[in-house]
Amino acid sequence: MSGVEHVLNHNHFTKEDVMTLLALTDPEECKALYDAAYAVKARQVGAVVYYRGLIEFSNRCIKNCKYCGIRKDNTQVERFDTERKDILAMAKWTYDNQYGSITLQSGERQDPAFITYIEGLIRDIKALSNDELGITLCVGEQDEETYQRWFEAGAHRYLLRIETSNPSLYATLHPQDGHHEWLRRKDCLMMLRRIGYQVGTGVMIGLPGQTIEDLAEDIIFYRDFDIDMIGMGPYVVHHDTPIGQYVLKTGLDSEKEKERRFRLGLNMIAVTRLFLPDVNIAATTALQALHPLGRELGLKAGANVLMPIVTLPKFRSQYLLYDNKPCVEDKPDQCRHCLNARVASVGDVVGFGKWGDSPHYFHKQKVSP
Repeated sequence: MSGVEHVLNHNHFTKEDVMTLLALTDPEECKALYDAAYAVKARQVGAVVYYRGLIEFSNRCIKNCKYCGIRKDNTQVERFDTERKDILAMAKWTYDNQYGSITLQSGERQDPAFITYIEGLIRDIKALSNDELGITLCVGEQDEETYQRWFEAGAHRYLLRIETSNPSLYATLHPQDGHHEWLRRKDCLMMLRRIGYQVGTGVMIGLPGQTIEDLAEDIIFYRDFDIDMIGMGPYVVHHDTPIGQYVLKTGLDSEKEKERRFRLGLNMIAVTRLFLPDVNIAATTALQALHPLGRELGLKAGANVLMPIVTLPKFRSQYLLYDNKPCVEDKPDQCRHCLNARVASVGDVVGFGKWGDSPHYFHKQKVSP
């Protein structure tokens, strides 16, 4: 039995086991890892892929994260707000096409008008879908009262990526201005859990200065914070950001480096599936930005969620968190047909018309970390 097979046959993974698996580079060993993760997926959550129709409705943002293409200081971006009637039409399209759930995503705002607007949108979407369309929110850090209002309106899942569980690394990704604090992000995740959301988070993989130990700690963070759903992907450069410009200038975006980040992305999905068998894990578009079959390979490595873009085509080119984002030119119907084929190609089926809630949310005993 090889060293990798020995680790995979453990009943309980140590941090050292996690690091060993994350660091795999040999193609045969990586395949063994992905096959083991897919088997766990099939057994624990089923060989079923759930869709979250992604509506990116505004790129206005008060935050200035150094890696993000819609950061406040990026003057090259044309800012937009989607009209309410168009958001509701997109939500109706996802409902009629049996996606089961939508994700409402935007740049971050915390003003009263925005908070009230989101609350009304949630209620309207619930009404137009006879309360049958699941709603995930991805609109950043808010106070507990706001999260509570949105939950009572009908949102039941919330995605807030921690980006990294290492506070020191987090500090290199954000301005040190008092408005981009790791502890604040962590506190928001705890608020969401207290309220009763299915809580999602995730990290960027392959960041400058990030270590294998950091990534292992990220997976342990998911466990310790009782996370229900995970959206993580390889770091992809945006050329109009401070970190993107640093990476391009220093040669850290070579083809070899992109291959490393992509492999790490798959390894993270697989090891997370083995470590946390009953959570939902997305195969993100960032994987496809680095490899044409990125999302299929993510599904084969243990992911079970896809987020097809439903954003109005005229706004997609202005909602670029990173360069080379896939599907920007596609219409919603094209995305649907494309993803259906991608899912079928790996032997999975689509859970049409289902919310696809995280089994972990219903299995767990909630205990504060």
